[in-house]
Amino acid sequence: MHRLVLGSRSSSRRHLMERLSIPFLVVPPDIDESPLDGEMPDRLVGRLSERKARAVAERVGTGFVIGSDQVALIDDLILGKPGGHAENVAQLTRASGRWLEFRTGVVVLDTATGHLMSDVVPFAVKFRTLAASDIEAYVSRERAYDCAGGFRAESLGCTLFERMRGDDPTALLGLPMIRLCEMLRSMGLDVLRTPGDAIDRSGVRAPEQC
Repeated sequence: MHRLVLGSRSSSRRHLMERLSIPFLVVPPDIDESPLDGEMPDRLVGRLSERKARAVAERVGTGFVIGSDQVALIDDLILGKPGGHAENVAQLTRASGRWLEFRTGVVVLDTATGHLMSDVVPFAVKFRTLAASDIEAYVSRERAYDCAGGFRAESLGCTLFERMRGDDPTALLGLPMIRLCEMLRSMGLDVLRTPGDAIDRSGVRAPEQC
């Protein structure tokens, strides 16, 4: 039987995994997420996704370990998490009326065989032209200080958008579920045909909050 492990601290990724209606472990990875000098966005999210999966794999034993990482880009500049009110306002002011690009890495590591699958899924959102009062109202209510791009798409962030572009909207939320399910199927776990009690529950604990 398979053990499914999400290597993440993100509550958004945990909520996405819960859509599959099968049990899984949540084990926060402990890695340095700093980019390397000159590292391109796709390379960065791919490397960090793999590092998260491998770090967690060392702690959980046999299973399928999922790692994921995401960056937001504007003018080829990586936007970090705002961290506070002023930077959140500054990021959304810069994004007003423009496209914001996302790159979301996803990795599945089969710890029993060492087989690893990895991909980077793009997605983009076009912001409507935002008045300063719109931005202030949003930031004051949502306080998305810990989110790349400075908004929560699953919540009030959708009020800021004009259009979206991409094949997998869950990539915007931090974990591309379409691609993830493809990977799991190719590695022997078809979520659609797997009842919840067919997953190894040994050691399962409640998913951790951020």
